[in-house]
Amino acid sequence: MEALLTYRGKQVTAEDAAFIRRLIAKNPGDSRRVLSAKLCQAWDWRQPNGALRDMVCRGLMLALDRAGHIQLPARRRIPPNPLVERKKPAPQVIDSHPLHGPLSQILPLEIQQVRRTPLETLCNSLIDQYHYLGYVQPVGENLKYLVSFQNRPVACLTFSSAPRHIGCRDRFIGWTAPVRRQNLHLLAYQSRFLILPWVRVPHLASHLLGRLSRVLTGDWQRLYQHPVYFLETFVDPERFRGTCYQAANWIYLGQTTGRGKDDHTYRPNRSLKAVFGYPLCRDFRRRLCERTT
Repeated sequence: MEALLTYRGKQVTAEDAAFIRRLIAKNPGDSRRVLSAKLCQAWDWRQPNGALRDMVCRGLMLALDRAGHIQLPARRRIPPNPLVERKKPAPQVIDSHPLHGPLSQILPLEIQQVRRTPLETLCNSLIDQYHYLGYVQPVGENLKYLVSFQNRPVACLTFSSAPRHIGCRDRFIGWTAPVRRQNLHLLAYQSRFLILPWVRVPHLASHLLGRLSRVLTGDWQRLYQHPVYFLETFVDPERFRGTCYQAANWIYLGQTTGRGKDDHTYRPNRSLKAVFGYPLCRDFRRRLCERTT
């Protein structure tokens, strides 16, 4: 049966739309939120960690309503947009005396995963104050790391859910579009990497990349109940060469198209970025290209 539309990788047929119309008719007093939860349960539409895909389902129903395939009940309230109303992290005062010298003089370093811990606020604040892109709440599943030497913060790194489609990365992995949609949660995107500006330690960046590659998948498993098998990041070639990634054995995959995830013009509208990837296991392609449904 031909799909009426495709939303976040899910094809919705006329039969699906009819099912949703019946669901709305049977529950005339339900809000949009309640209806989306019931639809998720009926379709068993869940995230990799088992939670209902409630927000995605609401977006799908809204798209069907706008296209005239269903009629949603009137909106009862406009929920606050956390991305618009989220406050910037408050500045934190830390020891900013220069820390210079060889890597051997600051070992061992303490690397803490601080997502959902009291130190997450400090990590957010340091990124907002000292990273050239500032702090933006990571998308979807995410981990945050604070690196310290003798209780002094020296670096922060954040990892989040991977972008839906990057041509050079997808060609490198070799997966099909349906498999990519199914297994995208098995990738992690390094969204921020900050070494504090008063820290001047040669080889520190590549050392941290190596350390994180050995612990990240276990931390992801503990927090989100599934592993990750591949890391990726973008490097702005107008600012950086990506030397630390090359030194840590990350692989240059190619360039972005500069169009962004929601582009419909097929024309670049932002700067091109170099894409680097790092497999976390030898058989990453087999694991990422494996169909489970």
